[in-house]
Amino acid sequence: MGILLRWLGAFLLLAAIFNPTWWNYVTWARQSWADQMPLIVFSGLILAVVAMVYLVATMRSIGLLGALVIAAIFGAGLWVLTDWGLLALGNSALNTWLGILALSLILGVGMSWSILRQRLSGQASVDEVDV
Repeated sequence: MGILLRWLGAFLLLAAIFNPTWWNYVTWARQSWADQMPLIVFSGLILAVVAMVYLVATMRSIGLLGALVIAAIFGAGLWVLTDWGLLALGNSALNTWLGILALSLILGVGMSWSILRQRLSGQASVDEVDV
């Protein structure tokens, strides 16, 4: 359940920053900059900090190679669905949502990697602590 919540958090974070609807930070910031600059800056900093937490944890746990492997698996899945005629990639809004989904899966797996590895292998992983 915790793994699902971490992925959902990543999905909501990315969708809050940008999505193809009018309800996202980027659109709001562009339209309201002159009227709500302090709130836009404050909100942007909060979103940036949360995104950095996800990104740093992901890079520490799975690294760039792991992120690329997850992206490749996602891309290959899209290729199969497109090849079977189950998915058409001509809709730019759908492509944006698929990009958000792919990035959120990478961040969700990155945040949950030590838990997944422990469940699969039975070995706990710990950070080194200098004394």
